[in-house]
Amino acid sequence: MSSSPVSSPALEVLLSRASTDHLNAPAPDKEQIGRILSAGLRAPDHGKIRPWRYIVIKGKHRAEFAEQVVRAMLSADPEVPEKKIAKRRQRFSEMPMTIALVMALDPQSKIQVQEQELSVGAGAMNVLNALHAEGFGGFWVSSDFAEEPCFREALGLGDAQRLAGFLFVGTPDKPVHGSKRPDISDYMAFWKSEPVRFEADK
Repeated sequence: MSSSPVSSPALEVLLSRASTDHLNAPAPDKEQIGRILSAGLRAPDHGKIRPWRYIVIKGKHRAEFAEQVVRAMLSADPEVPEKKIAKRRQRFSEMPMTIALVMALDPQSKIQVQEQELSVGAGAMNVLNALHAEGFGGFWVSSDFAEEPCFREALGLGDAQRLAGFLFVGTPDKPVHGSKRPDISDYMAFWKSEPVRFEADK
């Protein structure tokens, strides 16, 4: 572990990050997104499983991808409301960039699958922080259709691969301040040879 202290500017970047889905063009270019996603590969990875996979959807492929989303939604629920379909179609086709977060898990490894999943989550957080550091914005969403066979096939997912959600990526349409963060003292406790109690749990 490096003994170098975290620089104040770097810490301020982390403390100022907030999610936003009010995103416009431009999205990162090929070189930028490669560098940003490289931050995801710095996540803790016990056993060197390297479970992170990132599928980038941009440009003219967004509309086609949105149709795959709609197809999967209808496969999961043939009676899904048209209003919900229209909203999802618009969202996936108009976001400047979407990144599908794929978990390439190894159930045969001695490393627990949960730990592998956590590594993917840590990688996604690194990506969100890197986006913010580079002047972009991001928003992490889950889905209720990701396990549909037609969608998995469209993405080319293997048997041991699953989706951890999607990151919407672009340039925030206005400065992002986010909601007021809770006081860390409510979520931190020092163990002193007896069970701890968190103010947040009271």
